[in-house]
Amino acid sequence: MIQDHRPFWLKRCAQIFERWYGRHFIAPQFTALGTTPDLMKPWYLRLYGANIRAGDFLHVVTAQDRRVCLSTWQFDEHQGHIDLGHYVLLCPGVRIDSASQITIGNNCMLAAGSYVTDADWHDLYDRTRPIGKTKPVLLCDNVWLGDGATVCKGVTIGENSIIGAGSVVATDIPANVIAAGNPAVVIRSLDPNQTLVRRETIFQDPTALAERTRGIDRYLLTPNSLLGWLRNKLKPRRGD
Repeated sequence: MIQDHRPFWLKRCAQIFERWYGRHFIAPQFTALGTTPDLMKPWYLRLYGANIRAGDFLHVVTAQDRRVCLSTWQFDEHQGHIDLGHYVLLCPGVRIDSASQITIGNNCMLAAGSYVTDADWHDLYDRTRPIGKTKPVLLCDNVWLGDGATVCKGVTIGENSIIGAGSVVATDIPANVIAAGNPAVVIRSLDPNQTLVRRETIFQDPTALAERTRGIDRYLLTPNSLLGWLRNKLKPRRGD
């Protein structure tokens, strides 16, 4: 689909349904969930296990073929915990699996297909034994994981650092750097003279943000009609 053919009112109805679905079916699955979550297509968000917490303005983007999965596991002495800070962004295909503790700080962004785990999930020698070794993971504030990045058990990634797409992070990464590779290593430091703008700035005035978003949608979608949208769904043409 090149463009959205829905009339403005139809998109608004879809957004209202998404918010209702998130509040009714998804929010109760969190041990704690902050204010104003934005769960896009929340029926593709999967939560398994206890002790999953998220702060204010959680933003989750899902897709039918790239679900977002947050899982905590309990076995013998192991009990997983996932704690997401404020203003966290989870993109399609993100997976977070915990058997001990995964902490993701404020303003962190996890790009599509990234994976965070705090366990081996099988013992090295007894392959029938689940969980294996586990060590807590910490993503400090404002960390950005690129597409398909993997963060392994016991890792701490320092504040503001960026992990390149497809990287495998097996050891600690310091603050204010760019790291990439398998295993990930520091490529260079961030410029201390550049101002860092964090996700939280988007939400300083939530009412104004909502009005601005609706204004853009109204401008782009008002020319659309219900018949045009149905025609696009039943008999799409080149350029749709």
